[in-house]
Amino acid sequence: MLRFLVRRLAVLVPTVIFVSILIFGLQQMLPGDPALAMAGEERDPTVLAEIRAQYHLDEPLPMQYLRWISGVLVGDFGESIRIKQPVAELIVQKLPVTFQLACWAMLVALLIGVPAGILSALYNGKWVDYLANVIGLAGLSVPNFWLGIMMILFFSVELGWFPASGYTPPSEDLGKNLMSMIMPAFVLGTGIAAVFMRHTRSAMLQVLSSDYIRTARAKGLFERVVIVKHALRNAAVPVITLGALEFGQLLSGAVLTEQIFSIPGFGKLIVDAVFNRDYAVVQGVVLCTATAYILLNLLADIAYFLVNPRMRG
Repeated sequence: MLRFLVRRLAVLVPTVIFVSILIFGLQQMLPGDPALAMAGEERDPTVLAEIRAQYHLDEPLPMQYLRWISGVLVGDFGESIRIKQPVAELIVQKLPVTFQLACWAMLVALLIGVPAGILSALYNGKWVDYLANVIGLAGLSVPNFWLGIMMILFFSVELGWFPASGYTPPSEDLGKNLMSMIMPAFVLGTGIAAVFMRHTRSAMLQVLSSDYIRTARAKGLFERVVIVKHALRNAAVPVITLGALEFGQLLSGAVLTEQIFSIPGFGKLIVDAVFNRDYAVVQGVVLCTATAYILLNLLADIAYFLVNPRMRG
């Protein structure tokens, strides 16, 4: 296990460094001048020169990168040029909101997608399989923004069950917080549930046709034991990869869903930063998202190691 972790970490560190260089480099290719954005109507060359000197925009790009990455290593992501607030504080404020939404959406996806995929594989070619495939295709086809608007109209406007928009921190009112999370989590979770269903079904069909499954059934094991202990455990490997990638995508900010439900998460933060050319915020958010992807892949590898005994050899 230790040797496995060391090998993965040896790949992780240079990957993070390369990603940071890529983020910084691509950021510089965006059109527009942040100094002009900060200056507003004031286009005096002296003012522009002072702004560039204050934010080190007049330095060579390698020096700007080294200054930025050295600050990142100690938790300093720079300062937002729009609201004059440290980027680290903005990330600390917004990340828990998106993380909570991502967790609820992933829970919805797992509760719907994995059982549907298992049932679809067990009843392959029967009406249960066709129904699961129709539901999965619908989940992949229906746009999130349309489903979100329809849920607001029906459950908020017509029935009045849930708040139409807004976010209440759990520290203020846990009940209101959960009520405000149900609809956006369902909107995000249904699309991912459809993907989970398709992958689980495919993996289960492949595993159920294996020789060791036939042997387990021939030994007289209960069907539930065969499915859960033998089939599902081996079919879970590709689903773990998918879950890590989908959760990373959710952490990157469900832009449309957060905009529709007025949730102040990563998605809204990065959209506002891009429109206002707030480069420090964009760099900080994208770097955190990319690092989350890398760490989630590391956790998926560890899960492989624990679930699949063949990897321990």
